[in-house]
Amino acid sequence: MSRYVVEPLAGHDRATFSSGSESLDRHFYQQVTQDVRRRIASCFVAVSDDGELAGFYTLAATSLAFDRLSAERASRLPRYPVVPGILLGRLAVAKAHQGRRLGGALVADALLRSARTEIVGHILVVDAIDDAAARFYQHLGFEPLADDRHRLIRPI
Repeated sequence: MSRYVVEPLAGHDRATFSSGSESLDRHFYQQVTQDVRRRIASCFVAVSDDGELAGFYTLAATSLAFDRLSAERASRLPRYPVVPGILLGRLAVAKAHQGRRLGGALVADALLRSARTEIVGHILVVDAIDDAAARFYQHLGFEPLADDRHRLIRPI
């Protein structure tokens, strides 16, 4: 069983990475380094013990309108117009590493990084690309917004 180290994307070779999602792979090959360089998002990669890129995710600052929160969650917060958050923008696991719970480990890593940063956010926000992804995030404790079942949140 492989062990993984999660680290910021740097000079990693992305050429052979394939998650099976054309849009996620294309973003990883063509866009992510520009987003990092322009300070649009941070990218973190999971590297297996044999040096293979096994997965990645991106984080960026975001906010959510206060009135989109459930009444229960909103009751515990000050009534500012927006709630600060961190967007888990993209997450993918290479086909060869799928089924090993790496996706959940990457989400856990994102939550830990979000909690440790000096720039605070109250929630981690994800936009699930489909119903299966939404179920994956719900399994990890995210709750869908009432008005958008593919936008999910979890307290940091």
